[in-house]
Amino acid sequence: MVLANRPDIIREDYMNELCILQDDVPAFPNQVAFNIIEEELGQPLEAVFSKISSKTIAAASLGQVYRATLRASGEEVAIKVLRPQIEPIIYRDLFLFRTLASFLNGISLQKLGCNAELIVDEFGEKLLEELDYTLEARNIEDFLENFKDDPTVKIPRVYRQLSGSRVLVMEWIDGIRCTDPQAIRDEGIDIDGFLTVGVSAALRQLLEFGLFHGDPHPGNIFAMRDGRIAYVDFGNVAVLSQQNKQILIDAVVHAVNEDYAEMANDFTRLGFLASGTDVAPIVPALEAIWQNSLEKGLADFNFRSVTGKFNQLVYNYPIRIPERFSLVIRSLLTQEGICLTLEPGFKFLEVAYPYVAKRLLTDPNPALRERLIQVLFKDGLFQWKRLENLISLAKENVTKLSKNPAFRGNNRGASNHLKNEQKLDLTDTIKDGARLFIIDEGIRRQLLLALTEDSKLHIQEVVDVYRLLEDQVDVPSMAMELAQDLPSVARDILLSWSSSVLSDR
Repeated sequence: MVLANRPDIIREDYMNELCILQDDVPAFPNQVAFNIIEEELGQPLEAVFSKISSKTIAAASLGQVYRATLRASGEEVAIKVLRPQIEPIIYRDLFLFRTLASFLNGISLQKLGCNAELIVDEFGEKLLEELDYTLEARNIEDFLENFKDDPTVKIPRVYRQLSGSRVLVMEWIDGIRCTDPQAIRDEGIDIDGFLTVGVSAALRQLLEFGLFHGDPHPGNIFAMRDGRIAYVDFGNVAVLSQQNKQILIDAVVHAVNEDYAEMANDFTRLGFLASGTDVAPIVPALEAIWQNSLEKGLADFNFRSVTGKFNQLVYNYPIRIPERFSLVIRSLLTQEGICLTLEPGFKFLEVAYPYVAKRLLTDPNPALRERLIQVLFKDGLFQWKRLENLISLAKENVTKLSKNPAFRGNNRGASNHLKNEQKLDLTDTIKDGARLFIIDEGIRRQLLLALTEDSKLHIQEVVDVYRLLEDQVDVPSMAMELAQDLPSVARDILLSWSSSVLSDR
């Protein structure tokens, strides 16, 4: 289990085989499982369930799952039961691993640039969390809250009153295995639209929520018959801080701007490199990886190939992948593999980049507004082509998402998200841009220079941007909103002017 999630320690083909071994675990006897369920419930099975499967639906190293029917409501549920006597075994194994790591630490630091003891400690902390199903129940509830207004994602409901530290009862997910493309098509689900939904959901977890499903293998992801993507098994999740989310977005911006020195610094800020490490030798390697991928074009730019090249970087430089990011990398690789099963020509980043473009253009978060400015202004010049590309990619994301039947259904709480996803709403972005143009002298000067570059008026660039947006923006309504916003803009100008005067004194 340790090595199955460590691309910085072991080769990818070995990791895949270890993952198979991790899930290929014999089930423990039904009667033992049923006794545990009754102990947690404090009453006989028959009092709560009218029916329970005689065989396990799934079995793994830490527990196994049954399907049952609630007697009171007739609802179908999944019952997850912790493997008995697993805790002392894990504590013993962690002790042995920790002892072994202390002997190998010098070698691992010298040869791999990583602290073996720290890796075991990080993994042990994560593993012990999976032994308490109340923590998994909390993870599920957090995912439910995050996706409550998203009509394309299904998260199972938890039955808290029937769950405990060793038993987790949740809503049964009646979906189609996401590795069966024909069954998905038979339900009238557009594969391209479904894959876009899946990639968007993964990126929202990573860049928006900071709570990421750490084990999205084919048994944990389903296609619902209404087009939604469904997740199960939330014992293994990666939690990213607000700072880490912002740094990841910084890394995307630096990649777009081809600023590889800053990208190397991003790796230090994320914990891949020790603080104070000289990043100068790493910059050319990062540039080689990124430029080589870009030369092949976005259509051939896939996450697996980039990760494979990055793994070589790990072996050649003092890079250590933090536990939370090893989960993220493994998770993204697994999800790209699922996508390729459904659509052999699928390119993960060809869908991911339009999502990032849309997020940069529409998210009102001040930090993201700042990053958008960094993308659009390079070396003091406004990048018209880059703005056109961002708008085109964002519109592509909207078009692909709208193919999913979940947007045409009647899912509760979907109306607001539905409006946001079926149209590229740049109202707030344009208003913020207009405000910034009026208030910020530096931005105003750069935009005016962009319009008059080479001693000629660049009206065509403005026309090209307008044509991209004319079917997305209601110009009269936009003009009215901008006019209504003028008083607050004037107030901000006065405040800025008065602050400047007072500071001069």
